[in-house]
Amino acid sequence: MSCRSHVQLLRLINQFGPLSRADLIRISGLSKGAVSMVTADLMARGLIENRDTVHGGGRPSVRLGIAADSAFFLGISLADRPVMVLGDLHGTILERHDITLPDRVEDIGPYVRDLMARVAPGGSVPARRMRGIGLAVSGLVDDGAGLCVRSTLTGWENVPLGPLVTRACGVPAYVENDANALTVAQYRFGPMRETASFSLVSLGRGIGCGHMVGGELFRGFRGGAGEIAHATAEPGGLPCQCGKKGCLDTVASLTAIAHLAARAGLPGDLDELERTAARGDLRAVELLHRAGSALGLMIAAMVQIMDPRHVLVTRQGGELAGVYGRAMRQAAEGNFLPQLAPRPEIITCDVTADAWAFGAVSVAADRSLFQEF
Repeated sequence: MSCRSHVQLLRLINQFGPLSRADLIRISGLSKGAVSMVTADLMARGLIENRDTVHGGGRPSVRLGIAADSAFFLGISLADRPVMVLGDLHGTILERHDITLPDRVEDIGPYVRDLMARVAPGGSVPARRMRGIGLAVSGLVDDGAGLCVRSTLTGWENVPLGPLVTRACGVPAYVENDANALTVAQYRFGPMRETASFSLVSLGRGIGCGHMVGGELFRGFRGGAGEIAHATAEPGGLPCQCGKKGCLDTVASLTAIAHLAARAGLPGDLDELERTAARGDLRAVELLHRAGSALGLMIAAMVQIMDPRHVLVTRQGGELAGVYGRAMRQAAEGNFLPQLAPRPEIITCDVTADAWAFGAVSVAADRSLFQEF
């Protein structure tokens, strides 16, 4: 039986929850015999298990679900405040640790090996069933080679993170852009798991973006798809750390808002700035409206190009219910093509500081089990 059938059924069970064999036959289009053989093999591997029995008009059927403890994954966010988590195949975080990266990048392999020994000591169930390590990094990556091509946050260029960690740990390591990792997390284990086509925009110190198309992450030719942060929002505007001027990051990111607010004598924290605007300070209202509108216009352009079903806008530390969020929605929805029907839905949600490490766990799960092997 082909690996494609194994992955197909495993994906369906993960996406829609426990399913009976009859459900799998109906949704997958595979024959009864094929579903029977593949599910038997997945059960023998311990990846799925029997759940509840469904009683209907005919014979009772047993629904099959993903076995949470059949595989474990280490997820590491290589951000300004690095975090490591241990997750299972349900996307549940079992352990979390703040970490400090080594000074020399060549030491990262042994360092991750020590971290893994801390949360999955030799002989333990997580150690025996460790299937992969995910590394989420801000910047451009070559996912096939496990290479961090360039990251302005860490200063790395052409660093073979994946091979370094794989060689030291004896477990496959997968490197992914942090926004892409967050996109995979929302699809595999989050609120978008039943949506095969969506775009994610992450608002934080910088702005990230990822695209899920037909259930597959869209990276583009060089892995740079979704870099809306460095698309020009204001020609001839403020200098950006990428070397250009007027990038979206210089107008709409939380770093840009804090910088522009400080220049105007206003509080730099977004929530405090929103409260200032709510009290009627027109300078705060104008700053927030300008930033939110810039992001909204970029989302509208992205929708014209990618045609997603949903746009998920995430922010660490709070919802986007104030002037910024309203301006973003108005600018986006006001610039969608009138002929678009149904119109893409913009959803906003809060994420935790561990979201990118969780994304790294999701990448490891996705690459090791939900892709053809």
